[in-house]
Amino acid sequence: MRARLFFLVVAILLVAGFAAQNWPEFTRTAPLTFGVVTQEASLGLVMLGALAAVMLVFLVSSAMNESRYVFESRRHARTLQAQRDLAEKAEASRFTDLRQQLDAHLRDNRQRESIAATELEKAMVQSQRELRNQLDLINRTLDGRLTELEGRIAARLERMQPMPPVDVPPRDRVKV
Repeated sequence: MRARLFFLVVAILLVAGFAAQNWPEFTRTAPLTFGVVTQEASLGLVMLGALAAVMLVFLVSSAMNESRYVFESRRHARTLQAQRDLAEKAEASRFTDLRQQLDAHLRDNRQRESIAATELEKAMVQSQRELRNQLDLINRTLDGRLTELEGRIAARLERMQPMPPVDVPPRDRVKV
């Protein structure tokens, strides 16, 4: 836009300078034909008027194009902002979904861990119970065998009651 405006100002200054230098020729009248009508007028002033009208049309057209561009860029900016907002909402929704999935996964893991801990505790209690039962069984078996051994020893001791001492005559000792 600045280059176009600069070019336009330079062109206006050049035409104004040219018209100022040749002003007597611009204002000299001559018979001019306007379609079906012939009129006495200044050809230079008519041409300057036509140039001004064309320039005015150009400026209006340029302003309309510029305003169209501004409106379009605003519309695109609003659309782009709406798309950004939509993308941010979608991203936030994805983060929320991910958080919910992670929370559900952690909750499931905690439940599994608590179930596993409960099962382990039950297994430990059962194992301790079985160990106590086996120790009791071993203790009873040992008591029974010890009692049996004591009974055998007592029976043997009774059978082997000491005999009265027998006097054995001393042997003569031989000297060698």
